[in-house]
Amino acid sequence: MILENRYFYFVGELPHKFCDEVLKYGKSQNDEQALIGDISVDRDITKKPLTKKELKSLHKKRKSNVVWMNEPWVKREIFPFIRYANEAAKWNFDWDYSEACQFTKYQKGQFYDWHADSWDKPYDHPGKGSHGKIRKLSVTVSLNDGSEYEGGELELDLRNKEPGKKTAVTCKEILPKGSVVVFPSFIWHRVRPVTKGTRYSLVMWNLGYPFR
Repeated sequence: MILENRYFYFVGELPHKFCDEVLKYGKSQNDEQALIGDISVDRDITKKPLTKKELKSLHKKRKSNVVWMNEPWVKREIFPFIRYANEAAKWNFDWDYSEACQFTKYQKGQFYDWHADSWDKPYDHPGKGSHGKIRKLSVTVSLNDGSEYEGGELELDLRNKEPGKKTAVTCKEILPKGSVVVFPSFIWHRVRPVTKGTRYSLVMWNLGYPFR
């Protein structure tokens, strides 16, 4: 899909008080190993611990710790940014459901390699709001300032460019505390390894029925 705008940002527009409250709540919860794709789906069903082989494979792709948040007060603060970005960036995607937010902690050496948030088929969750829907809009919120850590850059692959050209850009707009970045969930992106300090972010996926 060719898009005029590959991402939309709001620099430091979320109140620091809100960021601090989310940080406090996230840090008070027991975090867990962040998973990816099929591993995540399988563990949601079986609840089995990862094998050594699975863990080794996972750590080649991703190392971070997460806490899941489905609190209305968290989502309510972010919704206006999603709606505005969807219209201002001229995407105008139809969406009507949001998954639980992912409070993510990246410490020294932790990262998330290249990936897209959308999958190859809609969710098969009969009876749930996500059933038959796909991820359409992804959101990343900076809960602490970029001056508090080194590394951990958010990069997006802008594949509208010519083949053979460098297509990845560093999203510097996300660095100030309280910044919000919204982008289509099929955009490839990564978080580079943190080399000092801890990067705290909040990620949210917003769903709708498949594109037609």
